Amino acid sequence: MKVLDSLATSKKTSSVIDVQGVWKKFRIYHERNQSLKEIILRGKRADYEELWALKDVSFSIPQGMTLGIVGENGSGKSTLLKILARILKPNKGSFVVNGKVSALLELGAGFHPELTGRENIYLNGSILGLSQREIRDRFDEIVEFSELERFIDTPVKSYSSGMYLRLGFAVAVSVDPDVLLIDEILAVGDEAFQRKCSDKIFDFKNRGKTIVLVSHGLEAVRSICDEAIWLHEGEIQARDEARKVVDLYLNKVNEEEQQRAGRGGEEQHLGTRVGSREVEITKVAFCDLDGKERDCFQTGQGFVVRIYYRAHQSIDKPVFGVAIYRSDGTHVTGPNTRLHRLEIETVSGEGCVEYVVDSLPLLPGTYLFSAAIYDYACLHPYDHHEKMYTFRILPSGEEEFYGVVQIPCAWRHVKEKP
Repeated sequence: MKVLDSLATSKKTSSVIDVQGVWKKFRIYHERNQSLKEIILRGKRADYEELWALKDVSFSIPQGMTLGIVGENGSGKSTLLKILARILKPNKGSFVVNGKVSALLELGAGFHPELTGRENIYLNGSILGLSQREIRDRFDEIVEFSELERFIDTPVKSYSSGMYLRLGFAVAVSVDPDVLLIDEILAVGDEAFQRKCSDKIFDFKNRGKTIVLVSHGLEAVRSICDEAIWLHEGEIQARDEARKVVDLYLNKVNEEEQQRAGRGGEEQHLGTRVGSREVEITKVAFCDLDGKERDCFQTGQGFVVRIYYRAHQSIDKPVFGVAIYRSDGTHVTGPNTRLHRLEIETVSGEGCVEYVVDSLPLLPGTYLFSAAIYDYACLHPYDHHEKMYTFRILPSGEEEFYGVVQIPCAWRHVKEKP
């Protein structure tokens, strides 16, 4: 069910991007004819079906807005961005993009592998509309941003994917565009370079540039974008403030996963498992404070994890531990029974240990969960389930949504100097 575009009517004025009724169709081939001879002998055309990647998509973006586009694989996100970059033409509808456009759509797109980094800067800069003089004036800045001084005269075919990214991003942002189109480019590269890219994007935002960001990194969409569009099977499902659209999208994904889980089948786990298994974890269950099993919670809600075990022999002083990670790998917490001074003298047979949080401070998102049983020295794993489970935090109506946790606090305005 679509959610009405609650903000669209107020954003019509001074649009930098205006998309009206855009449709885009592709052919999906099941069996291609390889030659003219084959066509004549077989007497039939290649077998294909038509797929509408975009269906009647309409929206506008005012100057200075950063718009995120979210949705599952195949929803039409990248197709839409390629149309805005004039790489693809729509089958129906129209669009207008005002101002100089720079697009980061594919890693190293426009680079020639046999040319050096220096030569590709000139080549790619020309493709993006820079004159030779403009490229010369900005060359040192591009190289400095990419941090590829040592490799700038090396053919790019020998570059790693991260080096491709650095050079491609550095050239694209050097154009100083009015409109910047980004497709998943922030998800590649090391942590330091991702921060550098984010800083550059915030610099563009502060300078009143218009940005369209396609990303599966929902935290990036929440933190960078002013508004977002949710695409599903080529149609716009919602447009609103970025955090609201992300929450709508996550809620839908969670519902679909719960429906799939309800249809039965073998239990599927992520992550890895190690250990000698003298005592093993047989089940990990997430529950509310009433004991009802669930995998979706709200910020501030009670959270109980039951770790069921089976000891095949008597084990003295085992240590039970857990760890919680955000979906991007950020380690949130990692407590265990020894740190919390719960000394379990011995375990044998079957039993259960509970990890209880009266008020879970986690902010909305998807989290990975680890559970483990170690010896008392915490050196030998009996059974360690690393990131094998997931749970989700849904919005609770609180306004706070940046970061990982909600920390109880108060604000005061002190007029006097300290």
